[in-house]
Amino acid sequence: MAKKIGLLLSGCGVYDGAEIHESVCAMLAIDRAGCEIVCMAPDIEQYHVVNHLTGEVAEGEKRNVLVEAARIARGNIKKITDISVSDIDALIIPGGFGSAKNLSTYAFDGEKCRVNEDVKRLVQEVVGAGKPVGAICISPVVIAKIFEGTDVKPELTIGNDADTSEKIEKMGATHCQCSVSEFHIDEKNKIVSTPAYMLGTRISEVAEGIEKLVKSVIDLCR
Repeated sequence: MAKKIGLLLSGCGVYDGAEIHESVCAMLAIDRAGCEIVCMAPDIEQYHVVNHLTGEVAEGEKRNVLVEAARIARGNIKKITDISVSDIDALIIPGGFGSAKNLSTYAFDGEKCRVNEDVKRLVQEVVGAGKPVGAICISPVVIAKIFEGTDVKPELTIGNDADTSEKIEKMGATHCQCSVSEFHIDEKNKIVSTPAYMLGTRISEVAEGIEKLVKSVIDLCR
């Protein structure tokens, strides 16, 4: 039976949602590995909407995270509240500011951020069941916050950004430097991370790291 790999999306678009290149690269790698993609997102309002042409906030405009994420999933997506750990064999979280604005408040509060309760619940369930988690780009900060103050001490990478890595360590995780085309495996907790656009400037180099992360996550399912 094909493994079911959850893909947790945070909207649609790098500045206010899930990073589209990272999401699609992950989906392609999952599909090529013969696994089933289970897309999900919180059914919540985005923190704000950003005009991706100008980079400016679209004042007065509102969008829903689940509805926007459905664009990437071609409509085949579920509410995260309808997903339990028994529905998936692993979970992968692409980056984009949605991870830091919608899944958490990291973009505004740094290491003192809060994580969406449904996201927290599912990640804790997956790790607690010994199933693997993949964290791409900025999303490792969400993992670090979820396990702050617990017995789980994740090893994570966002590349080599000094400020972000310092905040990750303040939350009790260990940061490991990594190049854009590589990844880091926390063998004990089955958490895999790769820097993607935290370091990358080209989709090809970002894709290389994500493809390796997906393969590693699937290997850890066995």
